[in-house]
Amino acid sequence: MQSEESRRITGWFFVVGAVLLWAGWWLLPVRIGTFFVAGDFAAVHDAWHQFVWVYRAHIFGLVIGIMGFAALAALDSEDEIRVFLWPGAAVAALGLAVGALGEAFYYHHGAWGALQLDEAPANVVATYVQGLRLDTEYVTCLVRFSRVFFGLGQLVLAAAFLKWRLVPSVLGWAAVVLGVAAMLLTMAFGDNLEYYRPVFHLNAAWLAALGGVMLRRRP
Repeated sequence: MQSEESRRITGWFFVVGAVLLWAGWWLLPVRIGTFFVAGDFAAVHDAWHQFVWVYRAHIFGLVIGIMGFAALAALDSEDEIRVFLWPGAAVAALGLAVGALGEAFYYHHGAWGALQLDEAPANVVATYVQGLRLDTEYVTCLVRFSRVFFGLGQLVLAAAFLKWRLVPSVLGWAAVVLGVAAMLLTMAFGDNLEYYRPVFHLNAAWLAALGGVMLRRRP
């Protein structure tokens, strides 16, 4: 049985998570591409504190989003809906968790490398960048998995949203479109991670809208 208080708590998880996730992207002073380049470290060093704190907020947004999905799964204990709600929330949360691991790699090496390579000669920076190449190849796999898992979780959640009308149908259909787009773009264009960028922004808006619906008092 849902209560107004439990819905509001769930809503706040989604809203706060979406705000931190989105603000962390927009306010980040240096955006690292798929692979580090030599100029990244000097740029991060020039705005080191902002980079560190904003990136932390971005990662916290992912983690708080996980809390939102856990709370969402806990809202309903009815046998029928939970066979869709719980797996969908679990896989979507897994996608966010894997994404947080990938972001932590870029956060750590961006901040740590900026300090270690301050005023280092160009050949030292180039060697460091080359040394990150193999690890980054592995991390891009995590990034792709996170996007596919989140999209798959959205599709399963969409089934629960549309069948049991847990939220307005527009959010359910949005989850279908975003989930399919995330999976297709990631699996068809795996080497072009930036193709996913519009889906990221729309997903942040979707999380915020989902939280807003949960915060709104039911009639």
